[in-house]
Amino acid sequence: MKYDLIIGRYGEIALKSPRVRKRFENKLIHNIKVILDCKINLNQARLFIYPENFDEGLKKLSRVFGIVSYSPAISLKTDLNEIEKHLTAYVDELENLGLISSEKSFAIRTRRVGKHEMTSQEFSAFAGSVVVRKLGSPVDLTNPYITIFLEIRGDDTYIFHEKIKGAGGLPLGTQGRLVALISSGIDSPVATYLMMKRGCEIVAIHFNNDPFAGLKVTENFKKLIKQLNKYAADSKIKPIVVDYGEYLTASKEYAPEKLTCVLCKSGMYKIAEKIAEKEDALAIVDGSSLGQVASQTLPNILATREKTELPILSPLIGLDKVEIEKIAKKIGTFPISESDDGGCSAVPRYPETNADLFQVNMAKESMKQDEEVDKIINKIYFGL
Repeated sequence: MKYDLIIGRYGEIALKSPRVRKRFENKLIHNIKVILDCKINLNQARLFIYPENFDEGLKKLSRVFGIVSYSPAISLKTDLNEIEKHLTAYVDELENLGLISSEKSFAIRTRRVGKHEMTSQEFSAFAGSVVVRKLGSPVDLTNPYITIFLEIRGDDTYIFHEKIKGAGGLPLGTQGRLVALISSGIDSPVATYLMMKRGCEIVAIHFNNDPFAGLKVTENFKKLIKQLNKYAADSKIKPIVVDYGEYLTASKEYAPEKLTCVLCKSGMYKIAEKIAEKEDALAIVDGSSLGQVASQTLPNILATREKTELPILSPLIGLDKVEIEKIAKKIGTFPISESDDGGCSAVPRYPETNADLFQVNMAKESMKQDEEVDKIINKIYFGL
């Protein structure tokens, strides 16, 4: 099929106030042009995209947050003779591709903007008669084998038959910055992706648990960032690797072993909050899913987040593993996360699942948590 443009559509951006909508539209156009050599015309909630490389455009647009769907299309003038001529050629191409025939039913859907001598229904009827004369295909408006769309905007008409699902969400870079806790597992990259989809830029924090975990964990983290950056346009993720082994050693030496996971997660939040302050981030995101592991029971969530002032966002909190894995497979992080990284040997045999706040706070004092956190921050930002 010889297309000459791609029609992109956005969703909830249209619900914003005119000023905010304009800002979001400009950011969306900017993000598209960062990843794609193209020209873009904006007209009433439609993006008319003219890519230099059409196949590349179709592939890359699927990773642009803010686009709900898009269609490769042909353009022509709003004239019945022109519509008949171009639609006939279009149907020829569809027949060659096996998408329409005298046995396969079809429907015509027309969307019209502007003043015309014919209604949308009349345009559809005219276009349908062209197809019937050409192939004799049966019309089925309820459950057609293929639907051909006419989008008529003033003097311009566009013909297409595909509506490709986009990434949706809001344009990346419109909702501020977050710090994300990213391990090498399945959940946290998915949580990060979902917040990127909501327009948030990301500072990614990875905790290197050496000597309790091997180098493969950090290697997987770097691969995950590379994969997530495919969705980032020019708002590339800033990775920060935190050497966390000394903190975990202090926890295991000076606090009850069963509280290791609780103290580990608590320390991560405290460090993330301090990094957020340095990086002008407004919240923390993690991959918590209620009840999935020991640190994610409700009592432990309360204990690990106590005294953390920044909001902690957990977009996966109500999802099960199957739902999370489905998203991970879709965005390409699953094969990386699934590979064996050796796990963490600091995890106790019987971790606490019902943490008592008084005992947790006593354990924090015993291991001098605040001092351990300050040591880490000083190494990251001051090289001490």
